[in-house]
Amino acid sequence: MTMTTSENMKWLLGNIEKTFSPGEVEDSVNQIIMDSQALNQKEYLKLVLSSIDLTILNATDTINQAEELANKVTGFSKHFPGLPNVAAICTYPNLTKTIRKNLLVPEVRVAAVAGGFPSSMTFIEVKELEAKMAVKNGADEIDIVISLGEFLSGNYSGIIREIDLVKTACGKASLKVILEIGALKSYENIWKASWLAMQTGADFIKTSTGKQGPGATPEAAWIMCNAIKEYYQKTSRKVGFKAAGGISETPEALKYVAIVKEVLGDDWLNNRLFRIGASRLANNVLSSLKNKPVAFF
Repeated sequence: MTMTTSENMKWLLGNIEKTFSPGEVEDSVNQIIMDSQALNQKEYLKLVLSSIDLTILNATDTINQAEELANKVTGFSKHFPGLPNVAAICTYPNLTKTIRKNLLVPEVRVAAVAGGFPSSMTFIEVKELEAKMAVKNGADEIDIVISLGEFLSGNYSGIIREIDLVKTACGKASLKVILEIGALKSYENIWKASWLAMQTGADFIKTSTGKQGPGATPEAAWIMCNAIKEYYQKTSRKVGFKAAGGISETPEALKYVAIVKEVLGDDWLNNRLFRIGASRLANNVLSSLKNKPVAFF
């Protein structure tokens, strides 16, 4: 593997080779999960609601469905006064313009998956162009998947170059890099991929696409948050964390709040630095807040 001097400096910034002792991650996570039950309070339920990225990422999604979702988010405060709106709507690039046109609440962001999502198996030129076009069509945030084949082959310099190029193509838009933890297999790989993405400019690191199992896990979240913590200690740059993939119930979401709170602290408990990618979760959190079944989204 050959790297340029600047790439090598980036890559050597952190302790990317980390070994976890048997039971270390599980024991830490189990204790946090036990404590998470205490977070079943209105303020934390509101935090979860305000941190949700609603998704419209099915192959069968239509322009009409995109319009409908954007209109629901726009009208949310009329139906639920006093409750915070969601953080973003996440969609494919070709629906970005529709979402932007119909989303009339500036605090809710438009996110677009790009870079050959969900496999990342396409040309770098396509990844750059897709990100650039999505931003041009109104995306505030771009979500890409790390090139898993390159990572597992040890081609870290190629990944550094690729993320750097897409980051540049994003312009002022934020970049979330999805690790797809189910494919990384080991805790050590999750740690390494987290560092690689952050050092190359990721504004968020994200667990999963939701298209390949398993999705988010508390163990992966704990590792990623600890990587973010160490990166912040070394650079003073705050990177966000996004849990995505299979999170639909309120108690499950609160586990991730508890992990972020314990590892990163209250500074990360806002939707500028913490997100949950889910759609079914929103109705369940609303139901918990209203103490009755809600089916709004």
